[in-house]
Amino acid sequence: MTQQARFLPRDELQTLLDCLRENEYDVIGPTVRQQAIVYRSVRNVDELPVGWTDQQGPAVYQLEESKNDHVFRFNSSPDSWKRFFFPASSEIGTATLTDQGWQFETPQAPAPRLALLGVRACDLAAIAVQDRVFRDNEYVDVAYKRRRDAALIIAVNCGTAASTCFCTSMGDGPECQSGFDLVMTEIDGGFVIESGSPRGEQILEQLPTEPSTPTQRDATQCEIENARKAITKQFDTHDVHHLLLANLEHANWDNVAERCLSCANCTMVCPTCFCSTVDDVSNLSNTKVTRVRQWDSCFNVDFSRTASGIVRDDTRSRFRQWLTHKLATWEDQFDTSGCVGCGRCITWCPVGIDLTKEVAALRETTS
Repeated sequence: MTQQARFLPRDELQTLLDCLRENEYDVIGPTVRQQAIVYRSVRNVDELPVGWTDQQGPAVYQLEESKNDHVFRFNSSPDSWKRFFFPASSEIGTATLTDQGWQFETPQAPAPRLALLGVRACDLAAIAVQDRVFRDNEYVDVAYKRRRDAALIIAVNCGTAASTCFCTSMGDGPECQSGFDLVMTEIDGGFVIESGSPRGEQILEQLPTEPSTPTQRDATQCEIENARKAITKQFDTHDVHHLLLANLEHANWDNVAERCLSCANCTMVCPTCFCSTVDDVSNLSNTKVTRVRQWDSCFNVDFSRTASGIVRDDTRSRFRQWLTHKLATWEDQFDTSGCVGCGRCITWCPVGIDLTKEVAALRETTS
């Protein structure tokens, strides 16, 4: 924490929301819906999860009331920020039959100006991973780039951790290091804030903040250290690329296949998974066709269908594909792991499959 850090009193948090709206941002933040904390458009502080926390474990998610007035004292959400840059369903092209023949168009709608409030360190890492997939390579997804470039990211350093978190093993958290416009740490009485970009600095200058004190900066570091100490799950990433690809016929793949439901929950909640499919939808008169891209999953049976049939026709091969891609071949493609240690896949697997334990089982029986 630097000397430039500012302090925003807790009762001025509404001012931040108002300021963002005045700068023509739609604020997307955490809120309670159907007994879970998810990300939705918010306008008022009372829509935020003030006084709520959660307990997470393999196949366990329980929302609980806390005994304080903290806003961000919860862990990863079943929601993820990826859907605001890579929507679950989006139009990517249209074809309209006219007197001159078929006219093809690519949607050019302006990207919404979103301010993402409450992005954690693991999710910053996930956004950086998706940037490599969709924006920062030879093949740019123009729609993704428009949404991404228009967004303002307000990160929050973690002050707690779930039993499913292992961001420290992946080198991602719990402290936010980069990839944000503003970063906040919630302490008693308010928020210590720093800017991470010129856009963030412009917003910070408009807020009723004051210079942070040494005591407040010390409290910030204590919050982050508390989260770090609360992370008990460890994942040995040493040579995991070779470990997985050298054991494609290991008996443990059969063991996990007996438990896996191939339900695709893990890929839906994952903040980095990007598998999709494309469908052409026509009107009743067949004069207009819309090409729609939708999220898909390597756990779905038809995902690997080719002209000769389904390539991965059993749960064993589909789970193996997911895990080896996430932790091994993703590095071959994008020079980074596809896992950020958020633990969502563990929490939201109906049978509690833990990828860290599955990799450990391979390691133990091959060492």
